[in-house]
Amino acid sequence: MKKLIVLAAAALALTAPIASYAMDHGSMDMGHGDMKMDHDMGAVAHQEVVNGVKATFKVMSMKEHMAAMKMELPKGMKETHHIAVEFKDAKTGKPLTEGEVKAKVQGPDKSEQTKDLMGMQGHFGADFDLSKKGKYGVMCKFKLKDGQVRTSKFWYTIK
Repeated sequence: MKKLIVLAAAALALTAPIASYAMDHGSMDMGHGDMKMDHDMGAVAHQEVVNGVKATFKVMSMKEHMAAMKMELPKGMKETHHIAVEFKDAKTGKPLTEGEVKAKVQGPDKSEQTKDLMGMQGHFGADFDLSKKGKYGVMCKFKLKDGQVRTSKFWYTIK
């Protein structure tokens, strides 16, 4: 049953990221029961304020991410890490959960992966293949409810 849920979630993530950006999944009962994401999990990889929005990025292994959702890592999954970003109003601290978020990750071998990050339980996230050791460039472009396009870039090293 858990594998079916993972497969359904993966299919949804691949087929419906465009529709998901407008939804605030954090305030919805998505029928996952006790599959709650531990937002305090994972170390902060990068944090900055961009035009009044505080962006906090976390990078965690898929094993760690799946454990937080009380699920097993599916066999044959090529993505090794989950990249999550939380947006808050820099002045009020109010979570900003609606918008479009896209991330491009450039690997140590100059290969690139670009994905839409899906809104989920107070953050936006997607899974990436960070299996090679070395320095990854993470570039994020986001347009939240206010319509302003913002960008953030940082380096993340896999040892």
